[in-house]
Amino acid sequence: MRLSATQRFKATLIAGTTFPLIALLCRTYRWRVEGAGRYAEIISSGRQPILALWHGRILAGLHHFRNRGIVVITSQNFDGEWIARILQKFGFGTARGSTSRGGARALSQLRRDLLAGKAAAFTVDGPRGPARVVQPGVVFLAGATGNPILPYHIESNRHWTLNSWDRTQIPKPFAMVALAIGEPLTVPGTDDTVLETYAYSLDEALRGLESRTLQMLVEAQRE
Repeated sequence: MRLSATQRFKATLIAGTTFPLIALLCRTYRWRVEGAGRYAEIISSGRQPILALWHGRILAGLHHFRNRGIVVITSQNFDGEWIARILQKFGFGTARGSTSRGGARALSQLRRDLLAGKAAAFTVDGPRGPARVVQPGVVFLAGATGNPILPYHIESNRHWTLNSWDRTQIPKPFAMVALAIGEPLTVPGTDDTVLETYAYSLDEALRGLESRTLQMLVEAQRE
């Protein structure tokens, strides 16, 4: 990927102005978290988690999972450049590629990073959708490396919803944010039947976690 000097300047400017706004916004949130210990349990077992989430629930997770060196795929274009710079400011690593360009190279880098002891994260329906449809990359990566998928979902009681393909939600200032981290999924191989079966299992897990986070918000309101 080649960016012009103007594009690099714009990417630096966007990241430099956007990061402190997101960081400040996230610091106002009131959190309810379930399953937080599952991340540490995977690390203590000598493996690395492969975080899995829907594309429309990225923002609040940047704050919760910050400064852990988790590697995330970002697209090989201008938008991917400024997004990568924001991710790096939150303490994430980046692998450049997408399902449409450079995907195999990005998956190879993630595989090397996992073997080197770094965690990874996947927006499983990204980067362009269709929304809420699990793409096979995360399941293949788990099956190829032996590292488990760790699904999670985030909901908030007050948020803006963008008019985008993924209906991105941005929790409003001082919102209650519920995060549910599910049971790890260990994928036993990479043949087509296994990938299809575990893509379905991951889809079911994410939908169950969505229901749980919504229930968590109702319970918080009653307290």
